Amino acid sequence: MTHCGKVLLLTAAMALSACQSAGKTSTQAEASVDPETDQCRASQYQHFVGQPLTAIGSQKFAGPVRAIPWNGAVTMDFNLHRLNFMGDKEGNITRVYCG
Repeated sequence: MTHCGKVLLLTAAMALSACQSAGKTSTQAEASVDPETDQCRASQYQHFVGQPLTAIGSQKFAGPVRAIPWNGAVTMDFNLHRLNFMGDKEGNITRVYCG
């Protein structure tokens, strides 16, 4: 296969993968939640993404929770029952996950 053919094949593969990613809906993402890895029920708190990290201060949670500010130091122990809210430089939540 020529260099030009390889480039065209790679470009076509990238375009197809972009189409597949764009077609997913939040309902599909929620349906694919693995209960084994979602023991802290992080899937139920995804609506906090984009909100200020301080928004979780008034919430009540059933298990352990960590609010992790940008460049914040945290222990490296892994706890599937602990809910983590990761913040960015502006103090907004960028990720909600178990661990």
